[in-house]
Amino acid sequence: MKNIMVTGGAGFIGSHLIERLIKDGYNVTAIDNFDPFYDKAIKLRNLTEAAINFHTIQNIDIRNMFIMRNFMKDKEIECVIHLAGLAGVRPSIEQPLRFWDNNCMGTMSILEAMYDIGVDKLIFASSSSVYGNTYTIPFKEDMNVDEPISPYAATKRSCEIMINNYWQLYKLSNICLRFFTVYGPRQRPDLAIHKFAKLIMKDKPIPFYGNGTTSRDYTYITDIIDGVMGAVNLIDKEHCNHIINLGEGNAISLNNLVHLLEKEIGKEAVLNKMHRQPGDVDHTFASISKAQKMLGYKPKVTKEEGIKKFIKWFRRQNDT
Repeated sequence: MKNIMVTGGAGFIGSHLIERLIKDGYNVTAIDNFDPFYDKAIKLRNLTEAAINFHTIQNIDIRNMFIMRNFMKDKEIECVIHLAGLAGVRPSIEQPLRFWDNNCMGTMSILEAMYDIGVDKLIFASSSSVYGNTYTIPFKEDMNVDEPISPYAATKRSCEIMINNYWQLYKLSNICLRFFTVYGPRQRPDLAIHKFAKLIMKDKPIPFYGNGTTSRDYTYITDIIDGVMGAVNLIDKEHCNHIINLGEGNAISLNNLVHLLEKEIGKEAVLNKMHRQPGDVDHTFASISKAQKMLGYKPKVTKEEGIKKFIKWFRRQNDT
């Protein structure tokens, strides 16, 4: 297997993944519709940082099944890594129909295009948000996830179900990877670590929801990419239908996250304390035993190291 298509290729995770795939010798075709959720210039900078030729990224909307089908056929695609979609719990509460259209109908378009031309390998970026407020720690892939608490989570779970349906009906080989709060260089500016770092450095208050005891299993970008590459290797060798967590396997509270950022930045955060937000889960914590067994996955970057790396990148970006 050599010809791989990445959707959402100009994004945070997508640009890192393309960089790695090319380095490992794959022929990569990527698409991105440059949705205005955040500034297109940020995505173009992602490509520049990753030394990706802009012409490698085709401006295509995944919801157009006919264009998708013809494009994949022309490029002789053998495997699709589907990262594209709208992200964010709070925006999904404000615009649930838009999230359904982009995430679910977009995924359905990809599935139909793949079926039409006989592409039978799909790796899908799902999310830890599908677990909802599950209080059994750590989160395991065989848990019941039928009660998502945000439209975003519901779209990700719906996509998993649709993909499984194509396995049952058409034997579409697939691996759904549940990402746990990915961070690192090129992280989207709306996400907590990036947003907090920017505000702390400018001596502005950070939005601080609840009492700081909520926690997340933050996972560094290079570890996530290692996990995705493990999935690429697995799906190339095995006809499969798997759901697999990718996390660090270690959660940190909001209070402790802010302390880490303060320590690395050298400034104390100003907290704008607010009530908890609807749709936000209390905790995420990945069981990674399945990923270790099936993908050879072994996270290497601790949160302390990851925050240090991120802040170094952030300072460099703002010095240029």
